[in-house]
Amino acid sequence: MDFQIIKYQPQYKNQVISVWEKSVLATHHFLIEKDFLEIKALLHDYDFEVLEMFCLIADHKIIGFIGIYQSKIEMLFLDPDHIGKGLGRHLIDFAVTKQGARLVDVNEQNTYAKTFYEKAGFQVYERTEKDDFGKDYPLLRMKLSESS
Repeated sequence: MDFQIIKYQPQYKNQVISVWEKSVLATHHFLIEKDFLEIKALLHDYDFEVLEMFCLIADHKIIGFIGIYQSKIEMLFLDPDHIGKGLGRHLIDFAVTKQGARLVDVNEQNTYAKTFYEKAGFQVYERTEKDDFGKDYPLLRMKLSESS
């Protein structure tokens, strides 16, 4: 599959939110509907340009994206049709090598994501009881191991 990673542009926002929605529905089974709808509403108002935001494009369509702030991966989502094909790893490698990413937070209930980041060289260094919105979704704070 031919793909490219390009800088986010505001005209991509609807596609980005669509990828986020499909990805979360496929992978975040622990998220209750009320919280899902609340986060989705926040994303519609969110200015993605506050992040170093990049989109994964294939066949002129956004199939994934990654957002980095300082050295932390704030978001990484793939269209579920493209999960498990190594594309998430391409986004991680891009974030680490080109953007200096060294940190990421993962929902503790999202064991697939935890394993994914561990395979990419990240290790848990801290656990929180609640997420950054104060919701009962514990986070695992991870950092890139020194040997990675």
